[in-house]
Amino acid sequence: MATDTRLAPVLFISHGAPTFALEPGLLGPQLTALGTQLADIRAVLVVSPHWQTRGVKVMATAQPETVHDFGGFASALYDLHYPAAGHPALAAEVADLLAEAGWPVALDGQRGLDHGAWVPLRHLLPDAQLPVFQVSLPHDLDTAGALRLGQALAPLRARGVLVVGSGSMTHNLYEFRQGQAAAAGYAVEFTHWIRQAVNGNAVDKLVDYRTLAPHAQRAHPTEEHYLPLLVAMGARSGDEPAHVIDGGITNGVLSMESYAWGLPATSH
Repeated sequence: MATDTRLAPVLFISHGAPTFALEPGLLGPQLTALGTQLADIRAVLVVSPHWQTRGVKVMATAQPETVHDFGGFASALYDLHYPAAGHPALAAEVADLLAEAGWPVALDGQRGLDHGAWVPLRHLLPDAQLPVFQVSLPHDLDTAGALRLGQALAPLRARGVLVVGSGSMTHNLYEFRQGQAAAAGYAVEFTHWIRQAVNGNAVDKLVDYRTLAPHAQRAHPTEEHYLPLLVAMGARSGDEPAHVIDGGITNGVLSMESYAWGLPATSH
């Protein structure tokens, strides 16, 4: 188990389209390499845009199913499973932690792992040996609230819980469906701006990205895939440098840019 002198890492992973499960691209191998360097991890907590609820819910399912919460893709995707166990006892402790921080919270003993969790974890931790559970995004969450949610989850790192915000650096589904091949200039510019803000620890800018970042509305017509980045920023310690994982851009418009904080020195 991790100790106070070695906190479990925090990750923001862009999970892109569900096809990422079968098409690792640039990001997949980097996540797999990172996963081999993780040590003393007790469990994995994932915050995904694909579980939004009234208030906060914590998955307390003992054996969560692999949820194929998407349509219109190749049949091979629906045959994939990620057989990780849940961790009901730890989920209950997390619910207590969130309640103490003022969040309205409830346990959900039926919820399975949505693709925002299992798709990136197939690359990061392919053997599915660690328990995995999720914390939902409240429907009315904004960027400042996402930062506070991450701050409430931060103490779990000292107990060996890997905190993963799973979203997408850019997420314009309308343009994704147009099938653009070349990387769109706006996605490149938006990603560059976010990277500079993350590396500069400019949390206020990331919270107010909607008015400050170039092409923010186009990059995120809705915010649910951006909010996990703020959750991860909230869970990281203020003096921890970000490790940039350059995942490139897939389908022309989906930036796979990802970040890690608190990695062992050998991971850099």
